[in-house]
Amino acid sequence: MSVLTSPKTYTGLAAFQAADAVLCAIPAPFIATALDTVECPQHIRPVLPIVKAASAVGLLSVHRFPGLARLTTAALTLYFVLAVGAHVRVRDSIANTVPAASFLALFAAMTLRAPRRWP
Repeated sequence: MSVLTSPKTYTGLAAFQAADAVLCAIPAPFIATALDTVECPQHIRPVLPIVKAASAVGLLSVHRFPGLARLTTAALTLYFVLAVGAHVRVRDSIANTVPAASFLALFAAMTLRAPRRWP
């Protein structure tokens, strides 16, 4: 089992997504600034915490439904393709684009590797 297929990795990323959902729901000032920078429309912002919370649940499903966890990593890959695209579109700094690009690479790799069914 590799880091990309480990249930601990999925659980850790689920916790990260859940925390991010809470910070988006508040919204934390640094997140509001980041969304302003990439020109995220105001009518989209209330959906982001829901999407992030749903992704946390999907990642946690790895323990019973690895297929759903793989679908979740594929959806997160698409989400981060859009995020990187938004950063590139507004010519955001490399420092602000690298985290989204890193998550894009991570979730794409996790999708390709796919979690195994656990005993």
